[in-house]
Amino acid sequence: MTTLEEAAFAGDETAFADLAGRYRRELHVHCYRMLASFDDAEDAVQETLLRAWRSLDQYDGRAYFRAWLYRIATNVCLDLTRRRGRRTAAAPPASPGEPAWLQPYPDRLLDEIAPPADQPDAVVVDRETIELTFLIALQALPARQRAALIARDVLGWSAADTAGLLDTSVAAANSALQRARATMQQRLPARRADWSAPRPSAAERELLARFIDAHERCDAEAAIAIAAEELRISMPPNPMVFDGLAACLPLFERGFGPDRDGDWRLVPTSANRLPAAASYLLRPGDTVWRAFKLDVLRVDGGKIVEITTFGYSRFPAFGLPDHLTP
Repeated sequence: MTTLEEAAFAGDETAFADLAGRYRRELHVHCYRMLASFDDAEDAVQETLLRAWRSLDQYDGRAYFRAWLYRIATNVCLDLTRRRGRRTAAAPPASPGEPAWLQPYPDRLLDEIAPPADQPDAVVVDRETIELTFLIALQALPARQRAALIARDVLGWSAADTAGLLDTSVAAANSALQRARATMQQRLPARRADWSAPRPSAAERELLARFIDAHERCDAEAAIAIAAEELRISMPPNPMVFDGLAACLPLFERGFGPDRDGDWRLVPTSANRLPAAASYLLRPGDTVWRAFKLDVLRVDGGKIVEITTFGYSRFPAFGLPDHLTP
């Protein structure tokens, strides 16, 4: 009986699609780490599978099929990064905040990757390798350094395999890795190694519940009470960043004060292994709460230290409706 692998490598397009499809979600997460954009990662995976099918005759079976796909995906991402660099070079960001293309990743899709017990070579998506702070820091690296760090410190590949991934020497791959590690150490929070929970903890969920309650009661004092003095709020792709609780106070007044746009209802969710809330706004005279924004929270020391706010265009990926009824 012909196996799926045999049929795929013999040129059966349906069999190849089924075989490569086993790795689709983890390839998407890999491309997302490289690009920090959910949509760009989707394009990259599509291009990866197309390139793999077209070059199937070049696969000699000596490398693991999964590793071969990762190599193609990495090259696709390097190509996309070069094109993106040419587009943005003439228009640098107005502030040193998040990259304009940053998008959240729904936890419900991260959970699609099979655990090691079911698929031994599957990648475990730990918080420290998918959290927004890590993604933002990655984007500050040159693309090949980024690829080297992901291969070694996220995927756990050997130096030789990483060199093969980048089509370079082991010495060059190690050099890129060391430079990348030095840059990441400067940019990441010191306590990042303590992030061990695979998803939001009970304490984080409780703080999220208080965040939601403060919004729905339009209680600015309650919202301020759970915020750290070093609170940082950003709204990619808007380049504006608000650093420090004092700088953020006008946002609380705008959202909760008498001149606010309407009343709020929030739905708890999670993104990038962090607590998040989807906000819906009921404007005066309207009859339904309409999708408005997605807030992803980073918590430290029992306080919210960072809020990254995204538009409602990401709601479908989170399985969220576009409106709520009374």
